Amino acid sequence: MTALRSRLVLIVGALIVAMVAIWLMAMPTAARSKLIVIITPSLDNPFFGQEAVGAEERARVLGYETLKFSHDDDAFKQSQLIDTAIARSAAAIILDNAGADASVAAVVRARNAGVPVFLIDREISTRGAASVQLVSNNYQGATLGAQAFADAMAKGSYLELVGRESDTNAKIRSRGFHDVLDQYPALRMVSRQSANWDQAQAFSITQSVLQAHPEIKGVIAGNDTMAMGAIAALQGAGRGDVVVVGFDGSNDARDAIQSGKMQATVLQPARRQAQYAVELVDRFLKTGKTGQPEKLLMDCYLIDRGNTVRLKDFALAAAPASPSSN
Repeated sequence: MTALRSRLVLIVGALIVAMVAIWLMAMPTAARSKLIVIITPSLDNPFFGQEAVGAEERARVLGYETLKFSHDDDAFKQSQLIDTAIARSAAAIILDNAGADASVAAVVRARNAGVPVFLIDREISTRGAASVQLVSNNYQGATLGAQAFADAMAKGSYLELVGRESDTNAKIRSRGFHDVLDQYPALRMVSRQSANWDQAQAFSITQSVLQAHPEIKGVIAGNDTMAMGAIAALQGAGRGDVVVVGFDGSNDARDAIQSGKMQATVLQPARRQAQYAVELVDRFLKTGKTGQPEKLLMDCYLIDRGNTVRLKDFALAAAPASPSSN
């Protein structure tokens, strides 16, 4: 009788353990963890820094803890950071990834470990791995920048500075540029080179192109960082007559436009994008779904002399109210 009672106790105990395990697995992640891990390419770069700050601020308002990391565009380091997030039992990961193809395996690994990944800024080359891929409408933004560039140049030779070739955004922006610029026969591209999103590389490339093609009248760049490198090279050569257009909507670009060194840039709302991603995380953790398709696009905005006063930290403030006529 005692042996039977002991066996029943063991069976009941095992059943209780199993039921608790099933309950824990079924319980929403938000109830088990309040940690959101934010991983961006860099915390020093203003664009990525604003992504991280925006995500962190919104997460804290919604009651989450945060950890911020940067992968420095190193897919191996990114993989290690995602493993860290998994080990810390993160509720979710906000990720601006280190490569469309190179990031897939790590994103899938996080998903399989029960940690949903919400991508911002850059997409990956597969669907179904991430819960959300929230990116700027890079093509739409590029056509805005290209049209402003074409209108300002009218005719002449130009240099295109491209971002990292493995980055989907670099390819999409370049395609958007050319879908507009190639319609203008009076515009002639004399060089197209990748500066890998880097200011120093853009400076060096622009210097070399100026020597080979002193006739250039324009530089169109896939981001503001490269545009600023081009401006520095143009200034060093005494070329204040060259039209420069960038992409991102940085404070540096704003200041360059206001001082006449740059024609325009294209704002992609980095801060709002990161905040919205956190809002989708919160909805997903509470309901099990985002209520949105996996891939989401946020429109970009042209920034020129007319609206630079409203631009700060990759966000466009509302226009001030018109003065009262009374």
